[in-house]
Amino acid sequence: MRPNFALTLQALWTAVCQAAMQHYPAAWGHYDVCKSQIYSDEGLTWDFMACQPEAADMTQFLKVTLDPPNITCGDPPETYCALENPYMCNNECDASTEELAHPPKLMFDTEGRNPTTFWQSSSWKKYPKALLVNITLSWNKTIELTDDIVLTFESGRPEQMVLEKSLDYGRSWQPYQFYATDCLDAFTMEPKTVQDLTQHTLLDIICTEEYSRGYVWKYDKTVRFEIKDRFALFAGPRLHNMASLYGQLDTTKNLRDFFTITDLRVRLLRPATGATMVDENNLSRYFYAISDIKVQGRCKCNLHANSCVFDREKLICECEHNTTGPDCGRCKRNYQGRAWSAGSYLPIPKGTANVCVPNNVGPVIRPNVSSLGVANRKEARVCDNELLRCQNGGVCVNNVRCSCPSAYTGVLCEKPRCETELGGCKGAESGQAPVTSPSIGTFLMLLLLLLSSALLTEASYWPAGL
Repeated sequence: MRPNFALTLQALWTAVCQAAMQHYPAAWGHYDVCKSQIYSDEGLTWDFMACQPEAADMTQFLKVTLDPPNITCGDPPETYCALENPYMCNNECDASTEELAHPPKLMFDTEGRNPTTFWQSSSWKKYPKALLVNITLSWNKTIELTDDIVLTFESGRPEQMVLEKSLDYGRSWQPYQFYATDCLDAFTMEPKTVQDLTQHTLLDIICTEEYSRGYVWKYDKTVRFEIKDRFALFAGPRLHNMASLYGQLDTTKNLRDFFTITDLRVRLLRPATGATMVDENNLSRYFYAISDIKVQGRCKCNLHANSCVFDREKLICECEHNTTGPDCGRCKRNYQGRAWSAGSYLPIPKGTANVCVPNNVGPVIRPNVSSLGVANRKEARVCDNELLRCQNGGVCVNNVRCSCPSAYTGVLCEKPRCETELGGCKGAESGQAPVTSPSIGTFLMLLLLLLSSALLTEASYWPAGL
């Protein structure tokens, strides 16, 4: 046996054994590379992969608007009392003096400054008329949330509040979560927490009392919308199984849309009062003040870009894969040889790029199988060679795609169709079927295929008749 062939076999065996024994890393691929150069039978070429921008602090790119627009304190100047002590009224707000002004931009400035900077509303001077404020955060771009939304209040957390989202640039709104000291009284909803949710109820809109009850307002300042706890319903408590989450996001549009926004709106309905009755003689105690809003996410680029630039006060994906548009949502001109499609997280860890192809691509060249059985092809389709056959009873149509039985889906009919449903496939008793690593049988099959390929390649070196 030739030495290079022996080394090839040894390398193949080592690689397969390592693959069979290794565990996937705790953090799955970030999909931060769109393409890489590889060597093929035709020379140096591109290997395309699904890709997305890194997560970032999205508050640095937003536009904030208030409704009513004159709700910010300071015009005219006003004196405020402390909530816990109605006789301590030494807090001033004056829009004409920088040190005493509290404009909306202070909700997004650097934290940790002393004294704390914050936006502040006018006081509840028109009680009992409700003190209503809408704070709208707009990106003029589709954003995918990656971490909890966190609001930090400096005047006590509101007793009633609604967090809303828009997916159409503020033309329509839907609730994300309700917050109240008494959910039944405020919104006629039973109180729940995110811990009460399951994979099947993750998309439910809940009312929580977790961030409104109590009067230890000096220490309990934050109000959250828990993104990571919802991720954990699929990825595990420490998000160690991102494969499961990516699979669900890839195949369940409603779930993917749940974590996608173009705008957020905070509806402040009732300020902290600290007591059961409002003290009408000290209405300057009641107001809203927010020192910080955190929104962590990434530009949605449909897995066709690994960077997003802020140009002329607008976020734009730097599209790859011959795509274009703010979200890489269409094929470039002259690259519409097939319909545009978003990239796919699957198969992990590189995903599928779904590259737009040129208009002038001719008919697909079918495999030219030599006497050795080695396919010499210029473009691989889906089921046009022996190594890529339709599975689970699927039928190859025109050597291009697999027609799958009703119970299966995927490029090669490799996935049970129930995996595309929210919550995944359910067993008779044990609940969600766990994500498992490929079986040993799969690795042995891969080994045999690789060895067969190596043998055929080696045979091509020997003269005919030997």
